[in-house]
Amino acid sequence: MTSQAETLEFQTEARQLLQLVIHSIYSNKDTFLRELVSNASDALDKLKLAAFQDKDLGVDTDDLHISLETDAEARTLTVRDNGIGMTRDEVIGLIGTIAKSGTAEFIRELKANKDAAGDTDLIGQFGIGFYSSFMVADKVTIVTRHAGTDEGVRWESTGESTYTIEEVADAPQGTAVTLHLKPANEEEHLFDYTDSAKLTQIVKRYSDFITWPVRLGEDTINSRKALWARPQSEVSTEEYAEFYKHVAHDWTDPLETIRLQAEGTFEYQALLFIPSRAPMDLFMRDGKRGVQLYVKRVFIMDDCEALVPEYLRFIKGVVDAQDLSLNVSREILQQDRQIQLMRRRLVKKVLSSIKALDAEKYKTFWAEFGRAVKEGLLQDVDNREAILEISSFESTASAEDLTTLKQYVERMTEGQEHIYFMTGDNRSTIENSPHLEAFKAKGYEVLILTDPVDEMWVEAVGQFDGKQLQSIAKGEVDLSTEEEKSEAAQRETDFAELLTWLGSALNDQVKAVRLSTRLTTSPACIVGDSFDLSPQLEKMYRAMGQPLPDIKRVLELNPTHPLVAKLHESFGAGADKAGLAETAELIYGMALLAEGGELVDPARFTKLLSEKLTAAL
Repeated sequence: MTSQAETLEFQTEARQLLQLVIHSIYSNKDTFLRELVSNASDALDKLKLAAFQDKDLGVDTDDLHISLETDAEARTLTVRDNGIGMTRDEVIGLIGTIAKSGTAEFIRELKANKDAAGDTDLIGQFGIGFYSSFMVADKVTIVTRHAGTDEGVRWESTGESTYTIEEVADAPQGTAVTLHLKPANEEEHLFDYTDSAKLTQIVKRYSDFITWPVRLGEDTINSRKALWARPQSEVSTEEYAEFYKHVAHDWTDPLETIRLQAEGTFEYQALLFIPSRAPMDLFMRDGKRGVQLYVKRVFIMDDCEALVPEYLRFIKGVVDAQDLSLNVSREILQQDRQIQLMRRRLVKKVLSSIKALDAEKYKTFWAEFGRAVKEGLLQDVDNREAILEISSFESTASAEDLTTLKQYVERMTEGQEHIYFMTGDNRSTIENSPHLEAFKAKGYEVLILTDPVDEMWVEAVGQFDGKQLQSIAKGEVDLSTEEEKSEAAQRETDFAELLTWLGSALNDQVKAVRLSTRLTTSPACIVGDSFDLSPQLEKMYRAMGQPLPDIKRVLELNPTHPLVAKLHESFGAGADKAGLAETAELIYGMALLAEGGELVDPARFTKLLSEKLTAAL
């Protein structure tokens, strides 16, 4: 027996939200099926819990499932479950109003996010997710009966301003949502949702890992094999590798598998992977990053950037949350407190897993991803110490092996106060730099830093284990003994007039000329003041179009070098100042070339050098 149908109006906010969902929120119409299957899965979860709590409920939980039923001729698709079902009041409360789904403020947020980002994916409670049905259907019918009750409910609407609701006597337990489909129109991305292949494709993409079987005819079309939800002892290395290849679109096995399960007030599981090779887009601005986000095994989005910081953008895998605080878009995820807690925990787990890699795996990891990881020294101050612990660098100690900062400190020479480093374009240029001469002579190890990011993180980090990070190409470096310092003081007096004159003669090129304690075999080198940009960083900024004032540096002379000694002698003897100025210009040019710099006027330098060589023959 069926009662008289009653026509009711949607609540104002519900009507606004319904129209927003139909016309604006979802950019991919296929997601309607994800939402309906998610709702059905939730109903099955609730029934199982209710049956456990109430032994007298009198329901059969042996074959809980979701079925998809199609009628191509009538152009209908029914999503049916034998779950908890709904009462009349629940249907009105969940669909006719948005009291349980949000408020008018929520609608404003959705509109703002849509306007700002152009796309919004919702993790839906029944009310909102269900509305997506009207993207693909002209009319939707719900027949439902709550477990433990005798009367069912039939609800129907065309998605306009009203809906009808009536009691029905013969409704099976659970909920059946029947969509009277719109005509297929590929231009509007409306597909034939009575087509078995299309439905299977959608379920495989969005609902493959939910707990309950999704049946299409006699076939179960979802795998239900959520590896992250199975005990680690029950999953083989081969299964993990195959799953990684699926989520990462890679053909190689992962370098490392990382599992995490958080329990308590906020539960989630993560199955993450470190790839064995860097993707082609690792350093591209529009490269994809982030992991797949699931909620209760229902796929929500690819590349969830809110869960993974940019410097760990190579991490692949899945995070499955049991609950999120609200229906979220990509933008709201960035501010969600639970998401932020998950992110912090995931980052710590990844960093600790990298630290635990064996030597061979770590060597592969650092070669592929080290440059990206070092970006975290700038981006993630909270985890800076942990990132430093897993970072390694080239140094003068070995041509083959890298060193950590901890290992460097353990090898420091007695009396050494700083961690010395030099940045440059490549190892060869740095190893042959005049700046290294005194450090080699004293047996001091120097870090060789050749990645562009090295220029910035050393400035930001500043120190490690109480030791200052000191560039050997900046500031005044004095490695002299007390006896050598006494000799240097006398030379300063002897060379004072020459240095003053050279500072004036080379005024266009340098800010000052001084004697050096860092040179042993080269006649000169060019150094920056402590807070100057390095030549590499200056070049980088200029290449990016950033305007910079001319940066003059300091010319340091080696007073023990024959060329400098002869210049000093000639100056003291009153030699022709024009000729001495040309020699000074050549010395500056040689120092510039020695550090890999570029001459302002190569033709003049070549002419002067040719003339001096000719005169010397």
